[in-house]
Amino acid sequence: MFAITTDNNSDLPMTYLKEHDVGLMSLSYTVDGQTYDAHHPMPDADFYARMRAGAMPTTAQVNPEEARRVLEQALETHDCVLHIAFSSGLSGSYQSARIAAMELQEQHPDKQIVVVDSLAASLGQGLLVHIAVQMRDAGQSFQQTVDWCIENRLHVVHLFTVDDLFHLYRGGRVSKATAIVGSMLNMKPVLHVDDEGKLVAVGKMRGRKRALDDLVKRMGEQIGDYENKTFFISHGDCLADAEYVRDQVKEKFGIPDCLINFVGPSIGAHSGPGTVALFFLGKQR
Repeated sequence: MFAITTDNNSDLPMTYLKEHDVGLMSLSYTVDGQTYDAHHPMPDADFYARMRAGAMPTTAQVNPEEARRVLEQALETHDCVLHIAFSSGLSGSYQSARIAAMELQEQHPDKQIVVVDSLAASLGQGLLVHIAVQMRDAGQSFQQTVDWCIENRLHVVHLFTVDDLFHLYRGGRVSKATAIVGSMLNMKPVLHVDDEGKLVAVGKMRGRKRALDDLVKRMGEQIGDYENKTFFISHGDCLADAEYVRDQVKEKFGIPDCLINFVGPSIGAHSGPGTVALFFLGKQR
């Protein structure tokens, strides 16, 4: 059996990672001068409370030393390692993992390390990890799992909305004028992640509920012939809204299982409190 590793921008619960033996590289984040990471975290609810109080967190990518540590640990007990990285379109973490993998591959020519650019974020990346775990546990080979991830990563659909455009403006995702006008008119953007793994606005709705309903509407347009057995939702400390979307999806599409978790701080620093994101397999983005 091969090892699977990822980074904390996959937003999978720590209990899931431990249960399924998934190694974790950590991106760090700094709030009010104090630095945290996945191994020494600030509770998610506290993080969003600090943001609502005016804190403006900053984030850092996975560094090569952290990547090397996690991959070396996986190589101690496995001959093959699959690392599923946060989108290269949003961070340099993929490149850090590649550098570490190439160095270790030279030192261990009898072993195999593959770093897959998920071109995904949050539980979109997490969904790719989840499917890789299922394939591994079902007895699929290392190469079959790698091939599936590469061939299907652009079928992991991301749909999300944010409550406050300021955070997207601060991260350079929307213009200042868009943020100001959108806030005045109570416009809520609907965004997705494109083929290059970057955030792209695909619509805007007046009011929060309409934006949440639009996520579900767009899911109906994009799900195609895929038979999803589960879908994932991440949220920026707005569980009731996440559960509203979950219930709408279950009612309309009959998908039985849903995993809901926080948008972690490394992404939440840029999307802000009130983010709701929906992930599933569907037509190519």
